[in-house]
Amino acid sequence: MAFLTVFKRRELKYIITREEKERILRGIEQYMKPDRYGRTTVRNVYFDTDNYRLIRRSIEKPIYKEKLRIRSYCRASDDSVVFVELKRKYDGVVYKRRMATDNAHAMKWCSGGEFISSDDQIEREIDYFIRFYQGLRPTVFLSYDREAYHGIYDEGFRLTFDENILARTNELSLTQPPYGEPLLNAAEVLMELKCAGGIPLFMVDILSSEKIYKTSFSKYGAAYRKLIFGGKCK
Repeated sequence: MAFLTVFKRRELKYIITREEKERILRGIEQYMKPDRYGRTTVRNVYFDTDNYRLIRRSIEKPIYKEKLRIRSYCRASDDSVVFVELKRKYDGVVYKRRMATDNAHAMKWCSGGEFISSDDQIEREIDYFIRFYQGLRPTVFLSYDREAYHGIYDEGFRLTFDENILARTNELSLTQPPYGEPLLNAAEVLMELKCAGGIPLFMVDILSSEKIYKTSFSKYGAAYRKLIFGGKCK
């Protein structure tokens, strides 16, 4: 099984309050609607080397960085469909390769297991990444409650709100329930704007009126700082 997707877009992040979120939702009512997932708990397992080469480089804010994760939108079993995602960022633009496969195969493959030869470019790119960074292993489980919206007139423009962002370094499997250390304060929400081109004028007006400014925030980076570099992971 292999369903393949390619994304190329900008992703802008903002840390906002719950009150600001509610005002933004009222402001976008006539321009955006919930996507097909609605409100979901997103689960991710991130992969890295023994010395955390990928996230340490990402934290240095280079012009080019990359990461590998497996994602599901519900608690998975071994045969559940999950998404293997290779995410690269170059000069502020995100390039994401995404492949759907079963959870057991995804975990084994991303940990360096056997790759079944394929003619598909996306699968080959992901496998090259896995072979290049020899010894990849699961390092962080990260979950959050997400509300996602897309433009009514431009479905390529997306808006997401992530709350209850939790991370842990044990039970690194999508078959386990979401729990862990919070990465934001209880009153904070991570908002992301995702667009291939410019931000729509209505959204610019909302951000301006609310005096909301973009920030730099990596969920995996925050988990690394708090749980691994910060010394909680022994």
